[in-house]
Amino acid sequence: MPANSYELFESVSIYVGLGGLFILMGLAVHDVLKKNDVPLIGKVVVYGVLGAGALGFLAKGLIEVFWLGTGL
Repeated sequence: MPANSYELFESVSIYVGLGGLFILMGLAVHDVLKKNDVPLIGKVVVYGVLGAGALGFLAKGLIEVFWLGTGL
């Protein structure tokens, strides 16, 4: 297997793995919030922080794609 294939596999697997971790974190947070009867403002703050982390991860991936696409 050529080195390019290993790099592609590593890149795809890290993004899929981290995406799965974000989903699992969301499910865990949802379960904790549901069991502890958290008020709406608390849920908004917690989901906002989790969503900001996911958006940051997505933005990093898009910036990386554009950066590598320009040859920098």
